[in-house]
Amino acid sequence: MNDWWRGAVIYQIYPRSFQDTTGDGIGDLAGITQRLPHVASLGVDAIWISPFFTSPMKDYGYDVSDYRGIDPLFGTMEDFDRLIGRAHELGLKVLIDLVMSHTSDQHEWFRESRASRDNARADWYVWADPKPDGTPPTNWLSIFGGPAWQWDARREQYYLHNFLTSQPDLNFHNREVQDALLDMAGFWLDRGVDGFRLDTINFYFHDARLRDNPPLPPERRKADTAPAVNPYNHQSHRYDKSQPENLAFLERFAAALKPRGAVVVGEIGDSERGLELLEEYTGVPGRVQMSYVFDFLSGDDLSADRIVQVFADMQAVAPNSWPCWAMSNHDVVRHVSRWNLSDEAARAYATVLICMRGSVCLYQGEELGLPEADLQFEDLRDPYGIEFWPEFKGRDGCRTPMVWDGSENGGFSTGKPWLPVPEAHLPRSVAAQDAEAQSLLHHYRRAIGLRRDYPTLRSGSMTGIGAEGAVLSFRRADDRQSLSIRANLSDSAAGGLAPWQVQIIED
Repeated sequence: MNDWWRGAVIYQIYPRSFQDTTGDGIGDLAGITQRLPHVASLGVDAIWISPFFTSPMKDYGYDVSDYRGIDPLFGTMEDFDRLIGRAHELGLKVLIDLVMSHTSDQHEWFRESRASRDNARADWYVWADPKPDGTPPTNWLSIFGGPAWQWDARREQYYLHNFLTSQPDLNFHNREVQDALLDMAGFWLDRGVDGFRLDTINFYFHDARLRDNPPLPPERRKADTAPAVNPYNHQSHRYDKSQPENLAFLERFAAALKPRGAVVVGEIGDSERGLELLEEYTGVPGRVQMSYVFDFLSGDDLSADRIVQVFADMQAVAPNSWPCWAMSNHDVVRHVSRWNLSDEAARAYATVLICMRGSVCLYQGEELGLPEADLQFEDLRDPYGIEFWPEFKGRDGCRTPMVWDGSENGGFSTGKPWLPVPEAHLPRSVAAQDAEAQSLLHHYRRAIGLRRDYPTLRSGSMTGIGAEGAVLSFRRADDRQSLSIRANLSDSAAGGLAPWQVQIIED
């Protein structure tokens, strides 16, 4: 089915924290294969595996030093082949995470590029001369703090890094760079993957004229793609990302994937133009199938009014787009903690998420209602959290290991886990919730099943979106069926609904 992705539910796996089979405290590919039956039991359509490529792990895999290699921490290519085979046996599609906007500074491409100004890959990264006073060429800022430019004494130039200084940005204005990345994607398609999640899909191109970003007034600043304490939010990111040239590359990428039937879900990180980019990237045929934005990944409480506003904004600026909604992932505080949800509330939000138009991404442990882990500074691994501690504690709190049972380390590892397993997570293990018919885990299975029971939830229209106090209402319909959905998103009775009740009526 070529459009299996439309309305699909995708389960995100963060491999370091899923299942360790070697006792080194780090999850691996064999561990994913071992636990795939649990994922399949949820009724999801696909898995998205965060990076497992060869890497110095400065940003825990999002700094790739070999796009075609598997880091020994995670196993071997044979392990990956077995994972693909087992997933397909279980009816699961496999998407892998391509980090194409930047590489590690240990990548052979960058080693060659920085060696001189006239080698074969001299222009594969974004290099620029300093201003006459020696300062960086623009005022662009890194999401991880400080300037987005790093001085390199070999070339006596600055290179661009939107993230860590050890993550130099590739120069997508160079056609050879695009060709190399397309060839790399083909390598993984040949190994049997069904598509890709594209990291920071709007960061590929920079302004070739190197113009400064204008300031952003305080009232327009949003802490969606960067925490509030980060000066990154003080700029309107007009020139360092989200460039119009990106559209032509996405069309090239999509054209290369089309004969293989491969699917793409993008990550759009842009607090100012997120929904506009969603329309540009997914609302035009021949680009990417779906992308997610940060509307439901932010700290704002997801009230009925908030949901109505997001869909109104999407109708206004992105009416043809196909969103992939997510409430949690590996980059944000887990939503049950972010919104302070009880299990009853978590059930309601899971059901509403499944009922909305679009595809869905679930993050490992979300089906267990895992709260954010409260870690000590000495436990942190995330450079982002270390930089902005304690006002921003980074992403480690959502990356702690899965809890499979109530044993030591939650059945994740026989060794010391790379991040601690919170004691409070153990009662929420898969084994404990499997044994309880009314658990949140079983509710997720039932909620996901709604997309099988009611096909209109996968691809039908969504109209009549409104809110009366805490009660959200909307209609899903296609030429086969029509559903009226009402959800009380509060802990008090409202609109004839019990607290946190979701009502689905077939018209």
